[in-house]
Amino acid sequence: MTTARDLLLVSMDGTAAHRTVEQGDLSLALAGAELLDLAEAEILTLDGDRIVPGPPRELDDRQLTEAAAALARQTPYESVEDWLWRRGRGLYARYLGALETEGGVTRQHRRWIPLSTGRTTVADSPERRRAVERWASGEPVLTGLAAAARLRDEPPEEFTDRTGDAVVTVLAAVDDAVTELAAVRQRRSIEDAAFDNVWRGQ
Repeated sequence: MTTARDLLLVSMDGTAAHRTVEQGDLSLALAGAELLDLAEAEILTLDGDRIVPGPPRELDDRQLTEAAAALARQTPYESVEDWLWRRGRGLYARYLGALETEGGVTRQHRRWIPLSTGRTTVADSPERRRAVERWASGEPVLTGLAAAARLRDEPPEEFTDRTGDAVVTVLAAVDDAVTELAAVRQRRSIEDAAFDNVWRGQ
C-alpha cells in the first residue's frame, strides 16, 4: 500500500472525494506521492529541492520500485519540479492500469453499447477501505497531496504544520506544477477559441 495508490483510490471513490480532478493534475500529485514514499523508505533524501538518491534496493510495490529505478543519480541531482514533470507524464494511466490488472477497479460496461469502455469504479477491497480510512482521518500527507491536486478546497499549506521539510517541499512543488498546468490549459483553450473564430469569419 503506497500513498500514490491511496491517492488514486480516494480520487475515484465517491465517498472520499466529491470533486473530479484532471488526469494531468493527478499524475503530478502521484509523482509527488512516490517521492514522499521513497523518502520514508530512505531510498532518497531531499537537499533543499534536490533529490539525492540512496543505495538502490527492491521494494514491495512494483510502481514504487520503478520510481526508485528512475531516480537521476548524476550530479547535479534532479529537482523536485523536474521529477514531477518527467515522472508524472502518463503516471495516472499507469497506476490505473495496474489497479485494473489487479482487480482493484472495474469498468461498468453497458450491454447496449458493446464497445463502450464504461465507467471506472473502485472495487470494494481491504486496500480501498484502508485508503478511505486514511483519508477520513485527515492524514496530512495524503490530504495535502489531494489539496495540491485540487481534490480539496483547502490550500496544501494548511496541512504542512504537521509534516516535515520534505513534505513541505514536495507539496509546494506539486501545487506550483498543477497551477502551471492549469495556466497552460487555459492558454490553449483561448488559442483554440480564437482559431475557431477565425474559421467562422469572426
